[in-house]
Amino acid sequence: MPGTLYLIPNTLGPTEAAPHALSHILPEQVQDIASKLEYFVAENAKTARAFLKLVAIDHPLARPLQEIQIAELNVNTPPQALAALLAPLLEGRDAGLVSEAGVPAVADPGADLVRLAHQHGVPVRPLVGPSSLLLAVMASGLNGQSFAFNGYLPTDAGQRTKRIQQLEQRSRSEKQTQLLIETPYRNGAMLEALITSCQPGTLVCVATDLSLTTETVRTQTAAKWKAQLASGQAPDFHKKPTVFLFLAQS
Repeated sequence: MPGTLYLIPNTLGPTEAAPHALSHILPEQVQDIASKLEYFVAENAKTARAFLKLVAIDHPLARPLQEIQIAELNVNTPPQALAALLAPLLEGRDAGLVSEAGVPAVADPGADLVRLAHQHGVPVRPLVGPSSLLLAVMASGLNGQSFAFNGYLPTDAGQRTKRIQQLEQRSRSEKQTQLLIETPYRNGAMLEALITSCQPGTLVCVATDLSLTTETVRTQTAAKWKAQLASGQAPDFHKKPTVFLFLAQS
């Protein structure tokens, strides 16, 4: 009988190590399940240990942290290594899949392990927690009935402009909200590319540090963003996790 693969959400950024620090982010049941697991697959072992330390404040871990097995699965993990990551589950052990931030397997290499689990009949159980993408859609005021996540755009300026214009045309024809993310230190370049490439009336949302005390969400036309940046009023989003959304107007 295989074990269960629990998809355990992480915080979306630094969280103070204090009693009930996770209470506004993760349900008690999620923390309780995480505290009982002895095997984790994580995008980053150091980040996973920091997360488990927060869990342990209110939910003592099943084993001392140094005895809990944490295997890494990230963009550098070769496909042939997935079988070894799944092996403990096939032997009957439960496991937790933890992302660097937010929910695992969404914009996250953990999706490959989830797919392999399904192929081998391993039960997969997603747990409730923060998703920066859904929080951004909720707060943007853009179309929440139809939206698409496009991940990272090309870093080459010309290719990026072409891709934005393609997505804007799709947004206009399908009335679909488009979501993007960028490496945090390139947030400024991404916003500049959006307001330069999009039509003036296209609505652009910048959602930064979602669920954190420094959270900001702002939606306005590309033209208004352009005027704001021209006056030196750039968003406070340098090196901060940010989701970009836009919706073209007919």
